[in-house]
Amino acid sequence: MPEDRFILLEPGAARPGRIPLPPAFAVKAMTDDTEGRFSLLEVTVAKDIPRHTHHQADEGIYVLDGVLEIEFDDRTYSAPKGTFVLLPHGVPHALRRASDPPPRVLQISSPGGWEHYVEDLIEAGPAVLTDGQLDPAKINPIAARHHISYHEQE
Repeated sequence: MPEDRFILLEPGAARPGRIPLPPAFAVKAMTDDTEGRFSLLEVTVAKDIPRHTHHQADEGIYVLDGVLEIEFDDRTYSAPKGTFVLLPHGVPHALRRASDPPPRVLQISSPGGWEHYVEDLIEAGPAVLTDGQLDPAKINPIAARHHISYHEQE
């Protein structure tokens, strides 16, 4: 039995990463923990996530609290607490806060790597923002390294 890969996190605990993450992000399973198969984060969706496409990873989201609005392809869905959504790679989508307090979700990325992308964004700091919002033109150079592309506003 691979006990060296066994992880038990107490409530509120998170896996340590390359850099400390803000409280909105708690890494529960790192890509290295799962031999690359997936990563799992608990995320508070404090800022809307603009329309983007994952070119390799499928993304699964389970809403723990609040309401998440999901734009998938050309349709918009409301996802209240208890909702699960699978966002397959290659299809544009956006995530928005639809409740106050903002929604809290479990986010699964397969294959893994999402936590490294979040670390890169946090390291970039305000350089990826315009007027406090994620700016696709500024975020794309970082996102491209993780096989993600953000769509410019039309």
